[in-house]
Amino acid sequence: MWSDIQTQLANKGEAYLAVKVIPGSSKTEFRELLADGTYKIAVAAAPEKGKANLELIKFLAKELGVLKTRLVIINGAGERLKLIKITK
Repeated sequence: MWSDIQTQLANKGEAYLAVKVIPGSSKTEFRELLADGTYKIAVAAAPEKGKANLELIKFLAKELGVLKTRLVIINGAGERLKLIKITK
């Protein structure tokens, strides 16, 4: 599921990931890849004081095998739809 992102990182040194976050879930997990290429991810954190964003970054860093500092929310930090830049 993450192979396209990892290929972009290997070839270009960066990748962009569109994410739809479902905060307050029982556990943090990938749910589905939507028709437009957006990744739907549930996070086990409340959408308050950046907790859900931190949980999302932690999850993606682990899944993609990169440092948390290599992921930046460049659009939608206060929204459910986010654009994340990942660098190698």
